[in-house]
Amino acid sequence: MRAVIQRVSECEVRIDGESVGRIGRGMMILLGIEVADRQEDIDWLCGKIARLRIFDDAEGVMNLDVGQVGGQVLVVSQFTLYASTRKGNRPSYIRSAPEPVSRPMYEQFIATLEQTLGEHVERGRFGADMKVSLVNDGPVTICIDTKNRE
Repeated sequence: MRAVIQRVSECEVRIDGESVGRIGRGMMILLGIEVADRQEDIDWLCGKIARLRIFDDAEGVMNLDVGQVGGQVLVVSQFTLYASTRKGNRPSYIRSAPEPVSRPMYEQFIATLEQTLGEHVERGRFGADMKVSLVNDGPVTICIDTKNRE
């Protein structure tokens, strides 16, 4: 499982001109799910995200997590995070989990993250053509892959 986490001052997901998810200060997470991912990947990643200290404290040091600053979270499914560009110029997505696997894992990820944070998590719409706009605060962008835990 891969996540690209951006600290944002605001973020919105639109589909066909309609807003389907919107947050203020917090994290926008692009989530990629691989065929080999399991529940333990979800649990580990949700814990890591909840404890990720990427928000400034009173001294301007990134020392606070999203809960400590009253931040919000928005998650967008992103199968292209598993793009392979090793051969040719057209990316291959063979490692991305197919929809029957990835959709329930995406929903489970959001449910687990909500439970871990104790807060509602906004979301995009799985499989939809989404327009994501955000203001990356910092900019701060963190990439986490559950296969690189050590």
